[in-house]
Amino acid sequence: MWRTKLQIAIVEKDIDSLDKLLDEMPEFSRKKDMQEATYLLKEATELLFSLKDETAKSMKQIKKNLSFLKSTQPQPTAKLDIKS
Repeated sequence: MWRTKLQIAIVEKDIDSLDKLLDEMPEFSRKKDMQEATYLLKEATELLFSLKDETAKSMKQIKKNLSFLKSTQPQPTAKLDIKS
């Protein structure tokens, strides 16, 4: 059951479920079960790293966008502007 839930969490890219499943990892008695769990854990690791990279790229793009928006805003004047 744990293995099936892990597969679903990987396919759905559900980080919360992955975290919960890793905390509840059962002990395996058969070598085949251990190998399957190892494979799924490698897949989960690759998923987490790819999501981390996507998040980093998004954050960099947001910073660039904010910097651009700030540069297009008029600079406030430090002196008292009576004429405007």
